[in-house]
Amino acid sequence: MGSDEDWELATEGLRVALDSMGMEYTVNEGDGAFYGPKIDFHLTDCLDRTWQCGTIQLDFQLPLNFELEYVDSDGEKKRPIMIHRAGFGSFERFIGMLTEQYAGKFPTWLAPTQVKVLPVSEKTMDYATEVYTALQKKGIRVVLDDRGEKIGYKIREAQQVDRVPYMLILGPKESETGEVSVRNRSGETETMSLDAFAEMVTKEIAERT
Repeated sequence: MGSDEDWELATEGLRVALDSMGMEYTVNEGDGAFYGPKIDFHLTDCLDRTWQCGTIQLDFQLPLNFELEYVDSDGEKKRPIMIHRAGFGSFERFIGMLTEQYAGKFPTWLAPTQVKVLPVSEKTMDYATEVYTALQKKGIRVVLDDRGEKIGYKIREAQQVDRVPYMLILGPKESETGEVSVRNRSGETETMSLDAFAEMVTKEIAERT
């Protein structure tokens, strides 16, 4: 749709924008949308496959069809150009790509559940609830597994199925000392204070490490 002049002007505008940012690109002749040229962002996944995700499209047809106008600073009526932005393209495709890229092992800042609190038994449930509440107040995405399952089962599910970055295993010793036994996805464990753990996790989230 539109004149050759409109297409050339819009295409040149996108080219100048990319050049000014020093971005590498290739021109895909004839691959624009019917209403104008576009920039496609292609991401390569862990299997070396390319996926078209984000797009920026210049649309000079809708403003023309709807006779859109604005008054410029010089007092003259001008016709705007519409910019369509799709940050991820298909959001589902982007999440699917991320899930495959990380094999479900999302970094802490991106993980749906960042910490799972695992009480060893009913006897440590009160302490587990305190830990859960404290982490929740700090904005950490935390889940309390209060099911009556054996601790080994809870750990395997959290580590191998849910791929949670951190598990807090709370037994009688931790309940007495006020500490937490921290297990990461790799199976490494460390005992530390709750404050030290919360500081470590919030720093990971803030710095997106």
